[in-house]
Amino acid sequence: MSSLVNFLKQSDIFYQFTPTQLELVANLCQEVVFQAGEIIFQENSSSKELYVIMQGEVDILINRGVTGSLNKSETAVARLRRGQSFGEVALVDEGLRSASARSAQKDTRLLLIPRDKIIMLCETYPQLGYRLMYNLAADLAMKIRNTDLRIREQLLYKPAESR
Repeated sequence: MSSLVNFLKQSDIFYQFTPTQLELVANLCQEVVFQAGEIIFQENSSSKELYVIMQGEVDILINRGVTGSLNKSETAVARLRRGQSFGEVALVDEGLRSASARSAQKDTRLLLIPRDKIIMLCETYPQLGYRLMYNLAADLAMKIRNTDLRIREQLLYKPAESR
């Protein structure tokens, strides 16, 4: 079994994939490297890729300004690490990205999986597609719960700002 297949096996989004399914996914992957601080994608850009972190960390950023360009009003809302995925909404919707992604403090190695290729694989192998979408739903549900908790914390435990 290749090292890439072993890595995918440890990633949450490919949980309970068979060795054959992991091999099929591995054949779609392209490894990309980003230097520390380099932008992986911008908020409001088109979304056509899923990423899985092989090494390093990725900050997910939102812009509190009107334009959506990165500037001083950017806020990190999450830091992702090895084995975690991001850009997964691209598998469901080819709309605009709702946040930016930036390589954190270290150089970051990612697996890039093109949307069109993984969708074709899901359509060709429905069992693989079901498992991927199930894992994707579980991952997104966890992210929504965490976001909900952070919002509650902000609303309930921070003193109201004087106006």
